[in-house]
Amino acid sequence: MEFEYWWLLALPLFFVLGWVAARVDIRHLVSESRALPRSYFEGLNFLLNEQPDKAIESFIEVVKVDPETVELHFALGSLFRRRGEYDRAIRMHQNLIERPDLGAEQKLTALFELAQDYLKAGILDRAEELFTRLETGAHATEARRYLLEIFQQEKDWARAIVMAERLQDDSGESRERQISQFECELAATEATHSRPQGARQHLEAALAANRKSVRASVALGDLERTAGNLERAIEHWQRVESQNPAYLALVAPRLLEAYRSVARLEEGLTLLAGYLERYPSLDLLDTVFQTTLEAKGAEAAYKLVRDELRRNPTLLGLDRLLEAQIVADTHPERRRDLELVRNLVHSHTRRLARYRCEECGFKARQFHWHCPACGGWESYPPRRTEEFELSP
Repeated sequence: MEFEYWWLLALPLFFVLGWVAARVDIRHLVSESRALPRSYFEGLNFLLNEQPDKAIESFIEVVKVDPETVELHFALGSLFRRRGEYDRAIRMHQNLIERPDLGAEQKLTALFELAQDYLKAGILDRAEELFTRLETGAHATEARRYLLEIFQQEKDWARAIVMAERLQDDSGESRERQISQFECELAATEATHSRPQGARQHLEAALAANRKSVRASVALGDLERTAGNLERAIEHWQRVESQNPAYLALVAPRLLEAYRSVARLEEGLTLLAGYLERYPSLDLLDTVFQTTLEAKGAEAAYKLVRDELRRNPTLLGLDRLLEAQIVADTHPERRRDLELVRNLVHSHTRRLARYRCEECGFKARQFHWHCPACGGWESYPPRRTEEFELSP
């Protein structure tokens, strides 16, 4: 194949064209950089040196010098909100909305940001007003999520149900668990005001929304117990096993008390002992142990907790085993030694006996359907953290 000599002329030409193009790009970049205020680069330098406060002040100067920097306005407003400086975030987004040259899409974004500012600042009425205005635009789904959050904060459960249903229709994402919880909240309000029929209707609606709603079954059982219908109350509480057996510890004391009231305590103890064997739980063990100790004595309680400790070794089980031994032992010296050991174990288990939210990690001594820290529903497993942390 013959060599084409004209390539020797073309190669330098291509090199020259590439050099010219690069020079043009560099000049364009330099001209743009010179157009930016010096404060902009100072702000970047402060950010790189991990001095966010000084960086913010520099960027504010940029905004003053060049009001056209809309994106920088948005960035600063969001930054103020994340830092908890809600007044500054509100002012920043209000200034954007008042600008006559702002495009329609940017104005909607500014309204959305301002609504979030109000929500974070706790000004719920203004936040609700703005999010309601945004329900028909590009931010409709996000606005409805925030409206649902507002209705929960205001404990406006009826409107929360409507909004959850809209979100469910919008995205196809199931909101059955939330809707069921909102119905249970309405039922609790009715029960507090001595309106059992209204409470029952809401609880039935909760089960219609979510057949696995343990809370609704527990509350229906409580209603029947208050009305004196103990057999029906027992039926509701026993339904928890088929819904979620992990929650049996919550109804165990109710079941035992109901069986005691109808003179069938032995049957109730047998039922709960079977639950304990199939679904081990520290709270369930504690309930069965205490009732067995009262009804059958220390020897039966000792045998119960010993067998359970062999199946599922935990410090709480050891604590109860020592308690049963102390009650049964008549030798003063041995009792003192056992009490010493038991006090050491008991102080440790009592200090660490907590329920823990799976979403935020918040710990509480009392069980919650609604996490007081992050607002999650049914985010507390009905098992104490020591079942995971204190196992030998």
